[in-house]
Amino acid sequence: MAESLPPETRTGVGVIIRALETMPGNPGVYRMLDAKGEALYVGKARNLRKRVVSYTQVNRLPERLRRMVAGTATMEILTTHTEAEALLLEANLIKRLKPRYNILLRDDKSYPWVMLTQDHPFPQIAKHRGAQLRKGSYWGPFASVWSVNQTLQVLQRVFLLRSCADTVFANRSRPCLLFQIKRCCAPCVGKLGQGEYAALVAQAKTFLSGKSGAVQKDLAAAMETAARQMDFEQAAAIRDRIRGLAHIQGTDVINPASLSDADVVALHQAAGQSCVQVFFIRGGRNNGNRSFFPAQARDEPPAQVMAAFIAQFYDDKPAPQMILLSHAADEPELLAEALSLKAERRITLLVPQRGEKHDVVAHAQTNAREALERKLAESAGQGKLLAGVAELFGLAETPSRIETYDNSHIMGTSAYGVMIAAGPEGFSKSAYRKYAIKSALTPGDDFAMMREVLHRRFSRSLAEDPARGGGAENWPDLVLIDGGAGQLSAASAVLAELGLADIPLVAIAKGPQRDAGREWFFMPGREAFQLPPRDPVLYFLQRLRDEAHRFAITTHRNARSKKITTSELDEISGIGAARKRALLLHFGSSQGVKGAGLKDLEAVGGINRATARAVYAHFHPGVRMVDD
Repeated sequence: MAESLPPETRTGVGVIIRALETMPGNPGVYRMLDAKGEALYVGKARNLRKRVVSYTQVNRLPERLRRMVAGTATMEILTTHTEAEALLLEANLIKRLKPRYNILLRDDKSYPWVMLTQDHPFPQIAKHRGAQLRKGSYWGPFASVWSVNQTLQVLQRVFLLRSCADTVFANRSRPCLLFQIKRCCAPCVGKLGQGEYAALVAQAKTFLSGKSGAVQKDLAAAMETAARQMDFEQAAAIRDRIRGLAHIQGTDVINPASLSDADVVALHQAAGQSCVQVFFIRGGRNNGNRSFFPAQARDEPPAQVMAAFIAQFYDDKPAPQMILLSHAADEPELLAEALSLKAERRITLLVPQRGEKHDVVAHAQTNAREALERKLAESAGQGKLLAGVAELFGLAETPSRIETYDNSHIMGTSAYGVMIAAGPEGFSKSAYRKYAIKSALTPGDDFAMMREVLHRRFSRSLAEDPARGGGAENWPDLVLIDGGAGQLSAASAVLAELGLADIPLVAIAKGPQRDAGREWFFMPGREAFQLPPRDPVLYFLQRLRDEAHRFAITTHRNARSKKITTSELDEISGIGAARKRALLLHFGSSQGVKGAGLKDLEAVGGINRATARAVYAHFHPGVRMVDD
């Protein structure tokens, strides 16, 4: 049977068989690697040997895994104590390595949280992203910035908590606008004492913990007390707070009484694609929802997609006590065990069949279906535009990958070239590349910049894939450059030098008045031409050009800002941020430090004699310093 297999598949099977000779029967994770050492597939197993041996029975594998076996050059394994630990490790490696044959969750964004600080007498309420390093209480996650901003507005309106930074708080002499519009109690100028403010903080924590009914009851009692005491102004202020609380309680789309903390995960599949919709419910409130479109999930059954999604989604974020699912996941008990192990508390996976929880999941699944329908419609439109590009430029096939190049600099300084990529799914931002220009250039020599960028980009691909068999991942179907005939000539020369003259190349340039819609297109061996101003293909090509321009400008500005914030002091060993700040504050600039004498350097606070000598020696190499 082995003789009937293609040669590359027999080679891959041989690699696996040799790996099995020393493979233990323990739980763990295995990695299939290609000839370049990049991960093709990451899997976990209760028994590594029994799981991996199945890959030697190639005729029983689906076509996708047959291609994986054919590309396998080496294997690596990591053993774990339990299968649950192997599942957690597998999810982490998949997110980090992005193997070609695994179902991948594209989720590279951090989620916002509500933070209530605890390191100040008057705690601040604020939006927070990233590591939770500051001492305080955190509530979330929220699906979007809009969701967390809505909650912050309610917290300010109902509980009058300050949102200003500590430095602003310390320097206020009169109340800010938020006090005037009844969004803050102005503790910064003594409008409220620490004890009274602490009571507001306690109420906010109670509300965020899901006990809004208790807060509303306390506010109603306080309003009645104020009214009995004829303090109608105070009663009216409390009434406004109650209205704000009632507003947020009545605006949730999903707000079931039976759910306090839960995530609702719903899957819909159509046309070979999958959409997963996640609703975040915390404290009985809907914190928003987000759509995900797992990659490489074509024709995979719902149970596998759901299991891969959950494992990867909760790899870098805390799971709630309950996760409601529209479809059962593969090995649900193992998945729940792994999540519980990571969270150090029990996590329950539930596929509700009836009642309120089922209605919530059904609502989320409707959202998943609608989101996938919108994406498929957009993809169909994108496909028509790509077909139009192929017809316009005489391409043999509809392009799967279009690369667009642009440069940015100011008189040759902080010069960068960039490349963006787009295809049937729109812009592929993970494929974007930046090229810091390394060669010495005449200021403003855009032709030389383009030559360097293209030479570096394609010479690397040739080194990695000389046979050009890597497909759309390594090779474009069309190269689009921002420029005119001169840029086209420079780019054509580079591709011809590398033996890649067959790659279609187009330059796009604005007209003499720089008017969008009057672009000229230049191609080798063809007269320059224009498209009608309202042509959809023209608009699509403009979007590609403008996205490359945006990316180039952003890259250049970031490099320039970084250059401005650095100085020659950064090159001196032993000079950290504190000492650098002390020297710059004392002498005014790095030039002032450079011109200072040794005694002047030693006089700076925080600079000892050894550091002063190191600084002086850096700026005065060869000068002999005599000890006192």
